[in-house]
Amino acid sequence: MNHFFLKGKTILITGASSGIGKEAAKRCNEAGARLILLGRNELRLREVLESLSNKGSHVSQALDLTDFGAVASFAKSYLAEHQPIHGIINAAGISTTFPFKYASPSKIEPFFKTNVYGAFNISRLFSKRTPPEGMSIIFITSVMASVGEKAKSIYGMTKGALVAGCKSLALELAPKKIRVNCISPGVVNTPLIQTSEYTQSKESFEKIIEKHPLGIGNPEDVANACVFLLSDASNWITGIDLKVDGGYTAH
Repeated sequence: MNHFFLKGKTILITGASSGIGKEAAKRCNEAGARLILLGRNELRLREVLESLSNKGSHVSQALDLTDFGAVASFAKSYLAEHQPIHGIINAAGISTTFPFKYASPSKIEPFFKTNVYGAFNISRLFSKRTPPEGMSIIFITSVMASVGEKAKSIYGMTKGALVAGCKSLALELAPKKIRVNCISPGVVNTPLIQTSEYTQSKESFEKIIEKHPLGIGNPEDVANACVFLLSDASNWITGIDLKVDGGYTAH
């Protein structure tokens, strides 16, 4: 069973102040990992940190992933003072629902900058130095990367880019013992979904629930999959897109 634990591993989590990132922090902490928690909201990050056991061994840093200069400075200073990390959960992301006819380049850019550029950039910086046992990188994507939904084209594009990039990265980084995988959740009960158009009416929300044979998910459902892909139990898994979707894509 020790293969499923994270004791002795250092895991970096983006978007750690809420939703899936927050729950991933809790689960990784329970599995014995030392954590680097990143998010834009310093107050919420502190609250997450305070909720963890062994909080003195963890690090939290308020950081905007789209500020590439600040991210590079943080990575450089951290790696200069500490041992290389063992894993990354790229959970930070933003969503949108609007018709494609309104998708001007200026509206599309922020979603790619956060969901795609930010995730690949921080993975690139921290994978320059790896421990002898290797590293595991996870991108939290979405079922929208492989199936469609009205008015979700921009969001789907960004998540599809992560899945496509993951597969090539898995091949490129394998010689360095770096595994790269995606987790594609269906609709998960997070603060992000609670403010989406899905939940603005009972009828629309019921339609979404119907598309998930097991019901909509909770953050811990995705967080548990993260722990598995970070652990030694998944040492022969790379380049996959793991659907954690309550049966959404089984239709």
